[in-house]
Amino acid sequence: MESSLPGERCTLAFVGMSMAAPGTTGIPHASAQTCRMPHKIGFVVVSSSGHEDGFSARELMIHAPTVSGWRSPRFCQFPQEIVLQMVERCRIRKLQLLAHQYMISSKIEFYISESLPEYFAPYQAERFRRLGCVLFFSYVSLCDNEKTGCKARELKSVYVDAVGQFLKLIFHQNHVNKYNIYNQVALVAINIIGDPADFSDESNTASREKLIDHYLGHNSEDPALEGTYARKSDYISPLDDLAFDMYQDPEVAQIIRKLDERKREAVQKERYDYAKKLKQAIADLQKVGERLGRYEVEKRCAVEKEDYDLAKEKKQQMEQYRAEVYEQLELHSLLDAELHSAVDPLLPATDPHPKINAESLPYDERPLPAIRKHYGEAVVEPEMSNADISDARRGGMLGEPEPLTEKALREASSAIDVLGETLVAEAYCKTWSYREDALLALSKKLMEMPVGTPKEDLKNTLRASVFLVRRAIKDIVTSVFQASLKLLKMIITQYIPKHKLSKLETAHCVERTIPVLLTRTGDSSARLRVTAANFIQEMALFKEVKSLQIIPSYLVQPLKANSSVHLAMSQMGLLARLLKDLGTGSSGFTIDNVMKFSVSALEHRVYEVRETAVRIILDMYRQHQASILEYLPPDDSNTRRNILYKTIFEGFAKIDGRATDAEMRARRKAATEEAEKQKKEEIKALQGQLAALKEIQAEVQEKESDAVKPKNQDIQGGKAAPAEALGIPDEHYLDNLCIFCGERSESFTEEGLDLHYWKHCLMLTRCDHCKQVVEISSLTEHLLTECDKKDGFGKCYRCSEAVFKEELPRHIKHKDCNPAKPEKLANRCPLCHENFSPGEEAWKAHLMGPAGCTMNLRKTHILQKAPALQPGKSSAVAASGPLGSKAGSKIPTPKGGLSKSSSRTYAKR
Repeated sequence: MESSLPGERCTLAFVGMSMAAPGTTGIPHASAQTCRMPHKIGFVVVSSSGHEDGFSARELMIHAPTVSGWRSPRFCQFPQEIVLQMVERCRIRKLQLLAHQYMISSKIEFYISESLPEYFAPYQAERFRRLGCVLFFSYVSLCDNEKTGCKARELKSVYVDAVGQFLKLIFHQNHVNKYNIYNQVALVAINIIGDPADFSDESNTASREKLIDHYLGHNSEDPALEGTYARKSDYISPLDDLAFDMYQDPEVAQIIRKLDERKREAVQKERYDYAKKLKQAIADLQKVGERLGRYEVEKRCAVEKEDYDLAKEKKQQMEQYRAEVYEQLELHSLLDAELHSAVDPLLPATDPHPKINAESLPYDERPLPAIRKHYGEAVVEPEMSNADISDARRGGMLGEPEPLTEKALREASSAIDVLGETLVAEAYCKTWSYREDALLALSKKLMEMPVGTPKEDLKNTLRASVFLVRRAIKDIVTSVFQASLKLLKMIITQYIPKHKLSKLETAHCVERTIPVLLTRTGDSSARLRVTAANFIQEMALFKEVKSLQIIPSYLVQPLKANSSVHLAMSQMGLLARLLKDLGTGSSGFTIDNVMKFSVSALEHRVYEVRETAVRIILDMYRQHQASILEYLPPDDSNTRRNILYKTIFEGFAKIDGRATDAEMRARRKAATEEAEKQKKEEIKALQGQLAALKEIQAEVQEKESDAVKPKNQDIQGGKAAPAEALGIPDEHYLDNLCIFCGERSESFTEEGLDLHYWKHCLMLTRCDHCKQVVEISSLTEHLLTECDKKDGFGKCYRCSEAVFKEELPRHIKHKDCNPAKPEKLANRCPLCHENFSPGEEAWKAHLMGPAGCTMNLRKTHILQKAPALQPGKSSAVAASGPLGSKAGSKIPTPKGGLSKSSSRTYAKR
């Protein structure tokens, strides 16, 4: 493929590779070190056009079986870009990309540059030199991935030859499938293999190798050299392949690389028996690493499904299997073989006291260090016990730690004055084993200090020790970090009580170390995060620390907007666990600081943090009930639009034993449907009765027709009125009838009914706030949900009535209201605040009866006018029949006649 801009032509080769475990490496030639072999190039992510939450492009910097990789935002615009910066200017030989199983880009382009552009835009692409592109649809199984059911990922290898330090990847439109519903593209991992770009040295090396081959009569195509990487400058080790890291347990992978280095050294020194033993150990460890990698993936899946029993079982299975394999392979003896080997007498002994050049190791790597003995000393047998090896490592080291720098001397001057420069130099050493030994030696020194030591010396020693502990807590090596935690625990629980030091010293220990420990809970290593969080919880429960109430004050500090996801989740988890252990009484946790922290956490960008904040608020409500409501917004329709607050208020209802909104809506709907059904049945029965009356009337008229016609006319004229009185047509039955109180009157015309509803109906009242006429039985619901002033009301959970929000806290606090009973047991009058028997007819008896509601002003007015009423003019409540009962709350508006809508209110008159 040609480059898109004028420049040199690049040759590309595309290799589809299934994710198989890498094989063992060949035995390197003695000249492999001088030959410039391509190797894995480290990189950092400079920028990306965007990512989905939890799938940042920085995930591409990690290679492990459980890595998630990068995902583009949902429904993003294409193309998407990622820019990587390599650790040095290098010649790229091979690029490897691990594609997602269904978020597959149709094309990925690669560009390389010597320098980073000032900003990234489509027309700035000339700053990068195009390498080429990978067409994922070039292999049929990657078009839609139907053959694997979108469950397999493919590893693509691209062979290139280009020089630069910045690499840009451009992702084009995604392939469409039923799983990729958000049209995203993703990249699980990327691996860069190359070598430093040094043209002059490379050409000289190649020329020198050719001269040596010509002198020795070697042919580069000699079949005897096939399968080895002797004299080959383009050989790529399988240990640098992306498939190796994506299938291997990280700890085992680092051990395999270390063994491979020792195997090459053994071949150079012609120690072939040792090299053979290492080769077999590497082969066995590759199988072990794959199995441990599968266990780690299964454990992660169990955690995501919240099957913690299975996760614990997988963890124990991993630890047991790892220990058994290490013991069987005699792994420590293999890594420590250099400790027991004599110096090769053929090598020139230029330095009788060679220093150890220990390489920096990953977080979870802890091999025993390799140390050379003096030339001429007796060889120590490799069958030493672990205790002997540890003693030899601590007491018999001939290599000394490097001297302290001027900056370190100034920084640790107080600790040097108390503990000595030797111990502090070990604590500052670049070799992790010295740092661990310094902590162990310091712990031993503190334990051996006599009881009668002056208090001032004890305090100085304590503060110097805390200084070194604080530095060790930041260490990236797991063993050093764990040693610092053990030392800190010993200081707090043993050293201070033994010498009867004051609480000020304990407070000094906690205040100096807890901020650093909290920072480690956001570490990228899950093992370190869990260890740090568990130690903080354990330390908070120490009797020496619990009374100080220091740790809770740190946990309720507001979350920073730029804090890492792991740090925020760890802080929330610690707060939730310690709240259960310590409570809010004299523990440092108060209702005020916990609720303010939790309410602010509801706005965090991470879903898990928000979910934990909801659980904390619900737990606080179980203990403190109404006091929690002061820190939350009012429970109204606007607030419940937020799903988190809706969950919180529904949780409150469940804790109080009240029905949630969803349950109340379902009950109201069922009651309305039942009332409508009953009304229809009653109307049907009434229509049947009217039909029967009509038949009787027709029979009477037929009998009277046999009489004299003049009399028949008179009889028919006389019988008309009683017939109409007996059989009222059903289409006119509701005329002149109030459907709420059941009163019938000739004055109940359209205007008369409006006046009756507006002033006289005993079942209705006017809202003092919006001047609408509503049913008294639904007045509370009107004030909370329909009134123009509904935002000014809140519902009392005790009496279930609407109360002004300004008065609601005092109303709830004093508990002067009459508690409401469930709807099935009693009705609740919003006028007199009394409970009475349930049912629709009970409302009429309560609001219209003389012994009912005393606060119904309309009834009081009528009772005062009762002596003036004439006999026979009483209301037709009893005659209203089944239509007098209320079926729902259907109230007509004034001047509009009878309304058939489901509205509960009148319009303003």
